[in-house]
Amino acid sequence: MKIRSTTVLAVLRDGRGAIGSDGQVTLGNTAVKHGAVKVRALSGGKVLVGFAGGAADAFALFEKFEGHLERYNGHLKRATVEMAREWRSDRVLRRLEAMMVVMDRNDIYTVSGGGDIIEADDQLAAIGSGGAYALAAARALRRRSDLSAVEICRESLQIAGEICIYTNTNLTVLELETGGGAAHADPAD
Repeated sequence: MKIRSTTVLAVLRDGRGAIGSDGQVTLGNTAVKHGAVKVRALSGGKVLVGFAGGAADAFALFEKFEGHLERYNGHLKRATVEMAREWRSDRVLRRLEAMMVVMDRNDIYTVSGGGDIIEADDQLAAIGSGGAYALAAARALRRRSDLSAVEICRESLQIAGEICIYTNTNLTVLELETGGGAAHADPAD
């Protein structure tokens, strides 16, 4: 049986950033977990990361990425490039079927094990089973409302959870202030 799960969305708007995910993990045609946490704050809360894939893979990749952030003094682009390079070239890591979204106060990148790094050109990025739904909702809300990054993230993930069978509405949303302040969980969690 294939494990399917995850919708992760990252949003930058008006000097603030947010990343969030749903909590569902699906094995075959059964939801086996409803409250998984797939987003984290790293580098003293200055970087937010979301992961789509298996839990063991997530822990390994979060740890590797955090090491690159430390090595490059929190410089997101450099750490992301090195992470993608290692992920692509390492025999064990390159077998992981996973993706990551990483963000700081200036940039959002989508990273895959194939060495792909995609820089968000509209300050929005999404991955996972419901990623396209969440991204479409976020783009519409960004264009047609004055909602904050956290509000766009939460509403878009809610919409994705109402459409995608591999996504639920048990959300975790982390916020990053562009002043470099630490990330904190949205109080609505």
